[in-house]
Amino acid sequence: MSEQTSIAPLAARQQLMTEPELGAGNFLDHAIAANPNRAVPYLYTHRTDHRGAVVLRGHSLLDVAALRDLYAAWYVANGVRPGEPVGIVVGEGLEPLLHFLALTALGAVPALINDAMRHDVMVRYLDHVGVVGVVADDPTRLAAAYREDPQRRPRFIAMAAEIQAFDATAVQLPEQYPYRHAAEDVVALIHSSGTTGTPKSTMLAHRQFWDGKQPRMVRFPAEPYDRLMSLMPHTHAGGLSYFLTATLLGLPTVVMSDWRRAVVEPVMEAFRPTMVASFPRTFVELATGELPVAGAAKVHSWFNTGDSAHHGHIRRLVRLGERPSGLIKPWLLPQEQAEQPALPGSQFIDGLGSSEMGMALFGQVTTPETVRNDRCVGKPLEVVTRAAVLDENGEEVPDGTVGMLGVVTPSRTPGYWNNPRLTATFELSGYWLTGDVARRDADGAFYHLDRTVDVIDTAHGPVYSLPIEEVLLADCDDLVQDCSVVGVPGAAGEGQRPVAVVRLQAAAAEAAAEDVQRAANKALAEAGLAELAAVSIARTPEDFPLGPTGKVLKRELRTRFATHFTGQ
Repeated sequence: MSEQTSIAPLAARQQLMTEPELGAGNFLDHAIAANPNRAVPYLYTHRTDHRGAVVLRGHSLLDVAALRDLYAAWYVANGVRPGEPVGIVVGEGLEPLLHFLALTALGAVPALINDAMRHDVMVRYLDHVGVVGVVADDPTRLAAAYREDPQRRPRFIAMAAEIQAFDATAVQLPEQYPYRHAAEDVVALIHSSGTTGTPKSTMLAHRQFWDGKQPRMVRFPAEPYDRLMSLMPHTHAGGLSYFLTATLLGLPTVVMSDWRRAVVEPVMEAFRPTMVASFPRTFVELATGELPVAGAAKVHSWFNTGDSAHHGHIRRLVRLGERPSGLIKPWLLPQEQAEQPALPGSQFIDGLGSSEMGMALFGQVTTPETVRNDRCVGKPLEVVTRAAVLDENGEEVPDGTVGMLGVVTPSRTPGYWNNPRLTATFELSGYWLTGDVARRDADGAFYHLDRTVDVIDTAHGPVYSLPIEEVLLADCDDLVQDCSVVGVPGAAGEGQRPVAVVRLQAAAAEAAAEDVQRAANKALAEAGLAELAAVSIARTPEDFPLGPTGKVLKRELRTRFATHFTGQ
């Protein structure tokens, strides 16, 4: 990698913070205009050569723009026009980002789809969005599905490789290129994980998706030594958010095409990141078994978003790496190097967010010195106008009372594509309901207890699954590598009962479900939490079903164990 820095000077980053036209639809062009290091590689892809060695390839801002223009020319040749949605079903890494950039430069709307989505669900989702075309790594099954119903068929279904081989010299890009977006223009459609049913299609708007990220131009660490490993799915809002941030900063970033540890760890050792951003899925793997000491030697910050991470995994990760002198707190660029030695270990920034929130709106920092505080997600970030815990009527409940988490923020989604009725169900008394159950303490810190659809309604009152999972992962970690707790029907009059599906640690692979339940219930009783009615050991991947973004599909587990206690 080049010794010349790709990072934008501080003055350029400050200028970007106040640029009135900047947004999610044109950030690449603003980065090129502002960063004098535009020709220095900043974005890295990875592959493994024939000897098994990791090979990194760098792309500058100008390189990325050239690839974007090639892709845009192909879309022009295929008749794509402003405002039209196009389905993108390609593997993770740089590819979905290039399609996003090309389509937004034309004013079109990329519908980014994780290629791990189940095929029948994917077809239903594409139909709902009403895409005019689909680009896929392998469009064979999609073409076959639409062959059975030609009236639903989009204008084109193309193989992604066609674009890479396209001769763009004969295509004239539009006179207005890149497209000039209005603040409210939709720039992408992001599907939910589908953990509660058919994925929802969340709209991201040009200005909305940039709102709240401006402070990162000066607060996100961007010293000459900084490097970011992005393990986010880049078809997801989290991946787009970190890509936008890295591009505007010129921050050296490797975009990962695989989140599994077997792929991640060798790339870590080759790239030597100082920051790692991921959903919890990879952090679970990295924190399990032997720690990746060599790959994480330079890591000072781990960034998590989506679902909150668990203390049992966090406490192992923060043992790794080194916090440099001057790194005062997350997202803060040191104005000068403090007169202090580097500290051992790293910091874990757990950000509660979602596509609908536009970004992580809460942030809790854990270091090796931090006292355990289960399920605390911290206080709202400054982009949040107001955050509150609400009852079913939209009234704010007293501190310490559990209710629905609501936020007021300019970063929230305009709503769900083609579904205003669904959008309305998440709006209450001027708040956007995040879909989470939470409580706030007297100091203003929030605690994330559950998703609203996952609350376990027992005969003795509501039980929240996430605090139970927290105890299993932190206090039974000699047995439990990962777990998911769901509520299933009990016998008549019992209401729901909590059941844990558990992945065992390698060293405890022969443990019986009864042994795990006994250890878990002892720890839960000591924590003052409800005990488990049953434990099931997940011995195959099918026993622990994951959605396309790596989240456990609790709805499938509820269905699987629906008759466990009733015998029906």
